[in-house]
Amino acid sequence: MFDEILNAVKSELGSHPAMQGQTPEQQNAIHNEIATHLSNVLDSGNLASMAGGLLDKLKGAATSGSIASGAIEGGLVSSLASKFNLPPSITGAISGALPGIIQKYLNQKK
Repeated sequence: MFDEILNAVKSELGSHPAMQGQTPEQQNAIHNEIATHLSNVLDSGNLASMAGGLLDKLKGAATSGSIASGAIEGGLVSSLASKFNLPPSITGAISGALPGIIQKYLNQKK
């Protein structure tokens, strides 16, 4: 499952203009961190309800425009920003891509 999610992350973020300022090593580290987090979340508990609730939260966060105000509280984007010292352009790109990544995974599991 991890590899499927990692491929989806790379597909969604690999060519995003905001990511182009990062070195290939930084991009790989960010992609792996996102895939690890999503893999852990999506693989635990009741997948349908847990992922569905997370997807709704992420969709709301992505469309609300309030990424800087902690749209995904205590979540992945905040930890990535701290861990990798990412600028808002990249955290915004990640927040915008998360619903699509999760949706791809959920579609594969149907």
